[in-house]
Amino acid sequence: MPATYEPIATTTLGSAAASIDFTSIPATYTDLRIVFVGTSTAATGLRMQFNSDTGTNYSRTTLTGDGSGVYAQRGTNITFISLGVNDNLNTTTPTMRCADIFSYAGSTNKTVLTEESSDLNGSGGVVRGVQLWRNTGAITSISLNVSGTTMKTGTTATLYGIKSA
Repeated sequence: MPATYEPIATTTLGSAAASIDFTSIPATYTDLRIVFVGTSTAATGLRMQFNSDTGTNYSRTTLTGDGSGVYAQRGTNITFISLGVNDNLNTTTPTMRCADIFSYAGSTNKTVLTEESSDLNGSGGVVRGVQLWRNTGAITSISLNVSGTTMKTGTTATLYGIKSA
C-alpha cells in the first residue's frame, strides 16, 4: 500500500464466522479502505453496514463485466452496502472485495466506491460501484457480514486509514 495508507486492523478468521467487525474506528484519517479476501461455506453475497445501521439508508449504482457482457444495476433504500453484486462468495476460490469510504468522519452522507474481482477458472468477473450511506454521523464501526451462512477459516479483512496527503 502507498505510504499514506496505514493499517488500522486486520482480522484473519481462525474458525468460520458470520461477520467480521471493526469497532472503535478513530476519526484521525481522511478516508478508509477495506480489503477483503475470502470464501464462504455456501454461495452468498458479502454485505457491509456502518454503526450497526440495518435500516434502508443505503443505495448503489454498479457496473459489471463478466466476459460475455456488461450490465448496470441500481438500487435504493437498501439495508447494506453490497460487496458482491456480481458473484456470490465462492466456496473454494477466494475472491477479493475492496471498498473506499470517503470522508468517513465528516458531517455529510458517506460515499463508498466498491470493487469486486473474481476468477472462477475463466468465468469470473469484475464489478465497480458507487454506493451511499445516507447518514451524516461519523463511521465508528464497520461490519462485514454474510446472510444465512458463514465465511470460512482463513478469510481475511484489513481496514486501512488513509492519511491526509
